[in-house]
Amino acid sequence: MRRPLAALTFIFPIGTILAATLAGSQLLAQPKHGAASHPAQAQGASSSDKIARGKYLTALGDCVACHTVKNGASFAGGRPIQTPFGTLLSANITPDQKTGIGDWTSEQFYRALHEGIDDDGDHLYPAFPYNYYTRVTRADSDAIFAYLRTLRPVHNPLQRNQLPFPFRMRWLMAVWNWLFLDKGEYKPDASKSAAWNRGAYLVNGLGHCGACHTPMNILGAPKNSQFLQGGMFGNWFAPDLTPNRRTGLGSWSRQAVIEFLKTGRNPHAAAAAEMGEVVAFSTSKATTADLKAIAVYLEDQKPSPEASPAAPDAQQMRKGEAIFIDSCSACHRMHGEGVPRFFPPLRGDANLQQKNPTTTLNFILAGVQSTPTDARPTPFSMPAYAWKLNDGQIAAVETFIRNSWGNRASAVSASDVADARKKIVKAGSQYSKPENRGSLRHPTPETFAPPNTDSRDNGTAKAGRIVPGGPPSASGSGAENGGTSHKQPGGRSTGGPG
Repeated sequence: MRRPLAALTFIFPIGTILAATLAGSQLLAQPKHGAASHPAQAQGASSSDKIARGKYLTALGDCVACHTVKNGASFAGGRPIQTPFGTLLSANITPDQKTGIGDWTSEQFYRALHEGIDDDGDHLYPAFPYNYYTRVTRADSDAIFAYLRTLRPVHNPLQRNQLPFPFRMRWLMAVWNWLFLDKGEYKPDASKSAAWNRGAYLVNGLGHCGACHTPMNILGAPKNSQFLQGGMFGNWFAPDLTPNRRTGLGSWSRQAVIEFLKTGRNPHAAAAAEMGEVVAFSTSKATTADLKAIAVYLEDQKPSPEASPAAPDAQQMRKGEAIFIDSCSACHRMHGEGVPRFFPPLRGDANLQQKNPTTTLNFILAGVQSTPTDARPTPFSMPAYAWKLNDGQIAAVETFIRNSWGNRASAVSASDVADARKKIVKAGSQYSKPENRGSLRHPTPETFAPPNTDSRDNGTAKAGRIVPGGPPSASGSGAENGGTSHKQPGGRSTGGPG
């Protein structure tokens, strides 16, 4: 039962304020979410069956993504979770007795999932989404615990709570729990089908989809009145998952939802970034039955309200169209139709039409790569444009594609892009120095080369090197080495793309 905020403030005003600020860190915790199924567990199932089922359920919860640092041992913890108040590190959930869960009992593990309390009786932060895991059944909890006990123990001491005072005071989470934690396993709805109930269990339990896709209130708890209507976390905006036909999944067939979760691609979109991790580690491992259950449940939700954005400025649209034709149309095609399952269509794209453009600004500024899966092992990349387009240009092209070919969304301003750029393209990053623009090594004025240079060096530290053995020519062509040059303002020249 949720307690009214006014009552708590009257009883314990200072604690409420501190807990409110601390709980807000959940907004940027970036928990992962995914879906999977498990074979039915018969009474008296063997230990090996229980462990196999636990392995499956662990994939369902996408546990490896949060509990593994890049290039680190699986499940050994240490992945940084940035919040406005400091950094949290994910826990080591291998069976190491000193730094992991090796001396935990199944009862303590179940309590952590259901109440957010660890083996020492200390409160966990909702960056670990126990407010969703509380729906997990005891049988499933025990199976997951049994599987985790079979992992190789990894000794990995961590100073997990790096929050400053007073936010490091874990007992304050008791206030948050009193306000927002509805403890209890999932109770099936007898009026719904078995598939619907299975989908509800996956989405609202181990899948914890709402942790990213539902907006948060000022205390960091989900706004249940806007369930799955899209939410901000870190530098990303998790899109609307309701049946809204413009911003949500309303234009996707049930099979399209299943295909996306299983392969990372469908005719509408490709999984990347945070959602790419979910697909790679979790939903791609699920059975078709469980993915169908998720689709059945999602298509039965209340659609988000239709937005009525103002018409964009005509001059900004013309500017954006010119940039789109020059920089985007080769892959996404002239009318935004894209190449389905390869280069996502922009026409009718739900991600583009979200009320918050953060995610697509991320893609334009920093580039993106689709996530490879077993079914779609070849990733496709979109290059970064932070090096090439200024804030006004990116705002124009983003506004254009959000409002063309039947799309409709609010306009994007140069200040919106500037704010995103500060967060995404940080000082000293690969995009801040002309000579070090990441793996693509884009040409810049600093890499313009004189005639007779090898275009394959363009954008590298060797730019400007004379073609080996190539005689000088008036045209500046290094044809014998595939080199070309193009006149630049001021008489300077550069090789072709190399």
